[in-house]
Amino acid sequence: MKLLIDMNLSPLWVGYLAAAGIPAEHWASIGSPDALDVDIMAYAAAGDYIVLTHDLDFGAILAATNGAGPSVVQFRADDLSAEVIGRHLIDALRRMEAELEQGALLTIEPGRARMRLLPLRA
Repeated sequence: MKLLIDMNLSPLWVGYLAAAGIPAEHWASIGSPDALDVDIMAYAAAGDYIVLTHDLDFGAILAATNGAGPSVVQFRADDLSAEVIGRHLIDALRRMEAELEQGALLTIEPGRARMRLLPLRA
């Protein structure tokens, strides 16, 4: 499992995830800061990444395209710092790793995590 961190999250997440043994790259080190979400999704799919984002558009793209991947982990929280939500993210990633490897949309909120398998069905 390796994560591609979207531009709307701090690059500090790379180090936090690495310390937990989860490889990650921040989009800023790979591509254009004004890249379209569909381009980031295509890169993630080609590189076998799971997208980590605070942008609900990634889930909307999966729903609109009936996409089977890449997996997306989206935060729905006000405080996106690793100190506040990081442990919850790591726990959810470890619990749901098999599903994320197959294709899933994982939503991390304060105090809970919700997962839907891909492709998304109405």
